[in-house]
Amino acid sequence: MTTRAREFELRASRRTLLGVASGGAATAALCTTGLAAAVSSDQAASRTLPSEQTVSTGGFDVARLGVMHETMARHAGTDGLPGLVTCISRGEETDLQIYGTMTADGDTPMQEDAIFRIASVTKPIVAVAAMALVEDATLRLDDPVDPFLPELANRRVLRSMESDISDTVPADRPITLRDLLTLTPGYGAIFAMPGTYPIQQAMDDAGLSAGPNLPEMTDDEMLRRYADLPLVAQPGTRWLYNNGSDILGILLARATNTSLGELLKQRIFDPLGMEDSGFFVPEDKLDRLPAMYYRDPASGEVMEFDVAGAESRFASPPVFESGAGGLVSTAANLLAFGEMMRGNGTRGDVRVLSRASVALMTTNQIRPEQATAADFFPGFWDAHGWGFGLAIDTARAELFMTPGRYGWDGGYGTSLYIDPAEDVIGVLLTQQTWDGVGLPRVLTDFWNGTYQALA
Repeated sequence: MTTRAREFELRASRRTLLGVASGGAATAALCTTGLAAAVSSDQAASRTLPSEQTVSTGGFDVARLGVMHETMARHAGTDGLPGLVTCISRGEETDLQIYGTMTADGDTPMQEDAIFRIASVTKPIVAVAAMALVEDATLRLDDPVDPFLPELANRRVLRSMESDISDTVPADRPITLRDLLTLTPGYGAIFAMPGTYPIQQAMDDAGLSAGPNLPEMTDDEMLRRYADLPLVAQPGTRWLYNNGSDILGILLARATNTSLGELLKQRIFDPLGMEDSGFFVPEDKLDRLPAMYYRDPASGEVMEFDVAGAESRFASPPVFESGAGGLVSTAANLLAFGEMMRGNGTRGDVRVLSRASVALMTTNQIRPEQATAADFFPGFWDAHGWGFGLAIDTARAELFMTPGRYGWDGGYGTSLYIDPAEDVIGVLLTQQTWDGVGLPRVLTDFWNGTYQALA
């Protein structure tokens, strides 16, 4: 296999691991928190409603915002992407748009309160819950997780990546909460061709390899399976994507003697009014759940990944509440979460975290040697860092990348970032898994469109 072909497969595989046509004229909606005004797409270019009906503060250039609307409208109903929702906020102005349809084979328009499967955008939300427990001393960043996760005590570590899974050495130290938040516990996704390392097959056999399908096992069963596997690396020495967030979710549930879903509801969703967020869609809201699609890597054909409505796999409580990628949410709910983060832990008169916790979460925690050992997108670490549950832009490698901007993307076609320097929050929700080589065009067009529209 040529180097180019290998890179193609690795990058396509990575994109799949992150998560995984019909459409008429786009319907647009411009809204503020608690207020939505529906307008047609041609009207959208000339109207933005500022929060609380104040005069415009100049957050967005209205004409340039219209250019963005037109760009995003062109994506709806093309290339296997039936519909999407975008929401951007700057200062006191918020712009929420809906495009296309709920399914590829129907004509029901996309809804502004459509509930999307947000995949890895789950990670920063779960990290906030973890920091809330650090603040009330339920957990401590550098304490071993062994008291709550005894299955992971006394770990063994592979002697090398090429080793058989029985060829191990003792762990230098226990796994900590900090390791789980920074994705350095020693467990994680292996971005290599299938069959490259024995540990890959062992993870596959245990059902612990990252992929578009979420785990279907109890918390206890998952930890039992991890207990049968060695760590890939010594705790704290190597960044490995994804799996640490699932283990983190189990830790939070055990530490509070409740479910992860209930903990998120108590500490984040209820205080912030995120009433449409959770690990499944209730029966009375299933009409707001669109279908979801993926592109078959062999044929290139767009196929249904999950159906809309009552037959969806997200229509009932899951066996496992995945802290790595299991949540559903809406644009308005994710905007509320982003406003809390932009507000240094506060939204309105509600405080979820301290300013210090937000600062810690959004500071790069990965040392050069940890990044060097990591397998991920080629060049990722040249312009990004990783904090607690989220990525941080460290260089302006793209039009939309401001150093200090933070957030993450979800493999089911979602994105959430907060830019403190520009006072911007952006949410993109689509119905198709990220796949192929490089960033999806709809994602780069959304973020480029957002930043070119700044006043």
